[in-house]
Amino acid sequence: MYLRFTSRTNADGSVVRYVALAHNRRVDGKIKPDVLMNLGRVDRVDVEGLRRLAASIDKHFGEDGAGAEAGLAAGAGPLDVVDARSIGSTWLLDGLWRRLDVGAAVRAAADARRFTTNMERVLFALVANRAVAPMSKLSAAEWAGQDTVIPGLTGMDDDHAYRAMDLLIDADTCGRVQEAVFFAVANLFNLEVDLLFFDTTSTYFERDTEDDGDDAFRRFGHSKDHRSDLPQIVIGLAVTKEGIPVRCWCWPGNSNDQAVLAEVRDDMRDWKLGRVITVVDRGFSSADNLAYLRRADGHYIAGMRMRDGNPLVERVLARQGRYQQVKDNLRVKEVRIDGSDVRFVICHNPDQAMRDKQHRDDAIARVEAELERIRDQRERDARRPVADKARKKNEAAHARAECALRDHPTLGRWLVQQPNGRLKVNKAKVKAEERLDGKYLIATSDPHISAEDVALGYKNLLEAERGFRDLKSQLLLRPVFHRLEHRIRAHVLICWLALLLIRVAERATGQTWRNINRQLGRISQVTLAGPAGTVVQTTPLRPEHKAIYQALSVQPPARVTAFDPQ
Repeated sequence: MYLRFTSRTNADGSVVRYVALAHNRRVDGKIKPDVLMNLGRVDRVDVEGLRRLAASIDKHFGEDGAGAEAGLAAGAGPLDVVDARSIGSTWLLDGLWRRLDVGAAVRAAADARRFTTNMERVLFALVANRAVAPMSKLSAAEWAGQDTVIPGLTGMDDDHAYRAMDLLIDADTCGRVQEAVFFAVANLFNLEVDLLFFDTTSTYFERDTEDDGDDAFRRFGHSKDHRSDLPQIVIGLAVTKEGIPVRCWCWPGNSNDQAVLAEVRDDMRDWKLGRVITVVDRGFSSADNLAYLRRADGHYIAGMRMRDGNPLVERVLARQGRYQQVKDNLRVKEVRIDGSDVRFVICHNPDQAMRDKQHRDDAIARVEAELERIRDQRERDARRPVADKARKKNEAAHARAECALRDHPTLGRWLVQQPNGRLKVNKAKVKAEERLDGKYLIATSDPHISAEDVALGYKNLLEAERGFRDLKSQLLLRPVFHRLEHRIRAHVLICWLALLLIRVAERATGQTWRNINRQLGRISQVTLAGPAGTVVQTTPLRPEHKAIYQALSVQPPARVTAFDPQ
């Protein structure tokens, strides 16, 4: 007598499992299961009642010695472990994947195609691999078939992975997959989308040359990874103030930040999100970009460049007024300029002001020490005889030292060249920089949002930068091994889906994904085989495991998932 488990797949792809009390009987020389009692759905079974029944059986027939001897006498033998795979993290991600209806959007694109393997499950395996143990597509196929449990997928190879990537790009035409997923997340967690934060980054390719042609994708450009010697692509990311990624974009590596914002604004306008304030950094604050963001009743919060000599910025900084304390390390002052409906907010961080002053003093001290060294050496050489050959050689060395100091990436900004060619510290530059210690300037077109919310909203732009940091470090966005443009875009989109799932998990549990993945990685699914049959069993869940599943409303894996009697 044993517990028999069966499952049924609904039209929406969800799987419902049932359990019954059964025993085997021999009919015409074959073993057939005979159901004695249906216990109903697995998630509604009175587990405590079954445990009390098992305890009663152990009490009367013995738990270890007598029970084991009775089992051996009945013909049962010891069980061998034939397989063991991790299941905790992938089971959680699969529950989120189903709740967010990611698979529905992918299946809609695959309805007209015939595949021998479920491509939606293959795509989920690629996303789960990127979140749990990121590796190449070839290694991910082996990981999904040998190392972990992907619900609904028995195995896959690298060809399946590439087909799933192509299918994802077809399904995401005009951002359809991203739109459906985001609105599912917004409805599920009641996200506020009145503020959208946008920023760009770049990722490089390990090759020496860029692609050829006018529509080339991997191009040389301004590298934010400080690898200007390698071709790259530019990636854009929009996130909510909670850090939930909304949408991602990919552009050729030579794209300029100022040129891509109009495309981003048009794409987000098609989603009809309602009243949205777009938050951008100083790299996007050109007059044309800010005017474009105001189309169709849109508004913006934008960081402004303070050191490019803009006369409007000078007028704002010259205005007198009192600062309002927002936090211990943040003060704000709102400034309005006649003839403009744009509001400016000057933010001041006292702690940062002290750091700026210290860095400037250290740099000037280094500059003055080097200038004094060159001056002393030049005076010593001047006392040499005029015919001394070393005199001209030393003078050339002094000139090279001055040129190196003037062209230094951090020290050169504090120097000015005199009419006689000598260098000195630029006192006017030092005085101008003292006015800007710990300050940054924000502009907004929204007439209703408070100055405090403007400052705090702009600081939340760090969530976009955090998203890029996790994409590159935790999800291993690079190295990118793909050559074709649509495969590169698919790789970025897979990383974006993985980032979305881990952000949702972090927001619901209040823990980092690193900790969640480590905890759930200790849950394994073990396959045991013996003379009586094969049973697939999950290791017991600890309280911290149950808390994570409960926080995300995901049913944990069953204790016994399958039993196949001989």
